[in-house]
Amino acid sequence: MKNDILLVDDEDGIRKVLGISLADRGYTVHTACDAKQAVAIFDDRKPGIVLTDIKMPGMDGIELLKVLKQRDPEVEVIMITGHGDISLAIKSLKLEATDFIVKPIDEDALDVALKRAGERIDMRSQLRDYTQNLEQLVEEKSHRLIQAERLAAMGETVAGLAHAIKNIAGGLKGGAFVVEKGLSLNNSQYLQQGWQMVQDNVSRIEQLSLDLLNIAKPGIPNFQYTDPAVPLQQVYKLMQPQAKQYGIRMTVKIGSDFPQIAMEPESIHRCLMNLVTNAVDACCQGICGNQEPEIILSAHIGRSWLIYQVRDNCGGMDPEVQKQLFKGFFTTKGSRGTGIGLMLSRKIIEDHQGNIRVFSEQGHGSLFRIRLPLRNEMS
Repeated sequence: MKNDILLVDDEDGIRKVLGISLADRGYTVHTACDAKQAVAIFDDRKPGIVLTDIKMPGMDGIELLKVLKQRDPEVEVIMITGHGDISLAIKSLKLEATDFIVKPIDEDALDVALKRAGERIDMRSQLRDYTQNLEQLVEEKSHRLIQAERLAAMGETVAGLAHAIKNIAGGLKGGAFVVEKGLSLNNSQYLQQGWQMVQDNVSRIEQLSLDLLNIAKPGIPNFQYTDPAVPLQQVYKLMQPQAKQYGIRMTVKIGSDFPQIAMEPESIHRCLMNLVTNAVDACCQGICGNQEPEIILSAHIGRSWLIYQVRDNCGGMDPEVQKQLFKGFFTTKGSRGTGIGLMLSRKIIEDHQGNIRVFSEQGHGSLFRIRLPLRNEMS
């Protein structure tokens, strides 16, 4: 405490006289006749200032200074020295003593030393309060910033989701309108077209709901030992008829003797299905020049990675589109897309501690590459 002083001197007379002088200055004075007693009192009372004689029997003032600074680096220690002990006094300053005063003690010199010690204590207290207030301010600002970022992210998500739902609702209204026309005109072709539009948009709602649930799912996959060729073969078998219907040549290239790898097969299947579906759409909507529309699926083992690739030779994307591609609710499909598929695909791959990249050139098609670490453990 700032107003508590420990006075250490082996001479009883100096302790009494100097103790009275310090008490008159408003200090609470504790006295000790040697260093051992001083350490005990210091541990008990925790005074802010210590006045100690340099030369004492047993442990001297220099050693006492070292012990006290080890216990509390912020304690202010004023050394009391004789005229012949100036070199010891200078040594004490190097050991972070606050000041020294020379016997016989001059009242003005004592006041200056005590004032300096008090100012150092006050300065540390103010700095501590400032630091504490600054930390609190930083914490409050950080909390507000996090809240603002969360609100911004929520607003962006809601806006994107609203846009996707609006597109689907528009598709449903269009389908319902065509169905109504078919009923009023007794036109079976209109009925079939309208009903197909309704079914397509119901499927989009279902897919949107599943994608949102998967995005919200905790990021720890349910690993199973799986032949990594299986998810790609399944996607190929499912998408081959659709590709053939649109005149797209789809081939699959899979290495042999794949080891069993720990992965979540359903999630990897979903991710690959997203990429192949997008490739089919790119071939249907993009420009392939004189080339036959083609999609190539492949899987092979690298040094420490399992690598999946989905390549098409139609359309392609410019660099700006590629930068936005994996962000939420970004789509190049207009009203036909939700902008969730690739965002979900990236989440799936990152949950597997892998990565997904796109290589594309406008007019020359795109290549999506997935790299998954070769896991031999389920965790």
